[in-house]
Amino acid sequence: MTFCLGVKVAKGIVAIADTRITSGSEVSSNKKIFVHQSQHHSLFIMTSGLRSVRDKAITYFKEVLEEQDTKFDKLYKAVNAFGDMVKRVAAEDKASLREAGLSFNLSAVIGGQLEKDEEHKLYMLYPEGNWIEVTEGSPFIIIGQPNYGKPILYRNLKYNTSLQEVLKLGFLAFDSTRVSANDVDFPIDVILCEKDSFKINEQRYEKADLEQISYQWNALLNASVQKLPTDWMEPIFSKSLEI
Repeated sequence: MTFCLGVKVAKGIVAIADTRITSGSEVSSNKKIFVHQSQHHSLFIMTSGLRSVRDKAITYFKEVLEEQDTKFDKLYKAVNAFGDMVKRVAAEDKASLREAGLSFNLSAVIGGQLEKDEEHKLYMLYPEGNWIEVTEGSPFIIIGQPNYGKPILYRNLKYNTSLQEVLKLGFLAFDSTRVSANDVDFPIDVILCEKDSFKINEQRYEKADLEQISYQWNALLNASVQKLPTDWMEPIFSKSLEI
């Protein structure tokens, strides 16, 4: 499985992807983010699903960029083009995958800003090749393992949250997923795309880089639980004292 998180706030986009690859009993590590950028022109793609489908779709899309990159002046056009490549792979491989007992299940988070985009954009692409845009009303999307990281984001993330706070919350969402799902783990790749910069910054974090943050967060959670009031428990616990 996968943890890929994309967050769009007023100041830009933060994206986080784990690198764990699980195939049967075999576990390996591989990058799940593809980045393409030039002056006033940058985008990234994060994927969840079958590795073979992902690699083939990305390879096809790289060829499209080589031949048609200048035609993509808005990000949605590039998203449509990648969607076409996903559908092309589906047409080629879906039947044989089904015969082998496998599902065609590639999902993607695509973000960035191209020349004529009035602001940074973030999209989620479905296996069928259609997409939705991430907007202010719902500023994040998770593909792969979505459930464990959502609570902290729902409770704390706002559209005006700073990029630093977004990254902090994003890591805690990943950390919650990592301790709950054995198919999500370090290293993680982080993407930062500031509004109107037309530039994508990348950073990889190993477990040793963030282990202390994880320990500190766990200690803070434990301390917070201890500080919660207990008077509301009195009615039920008092019943245990009755004879």
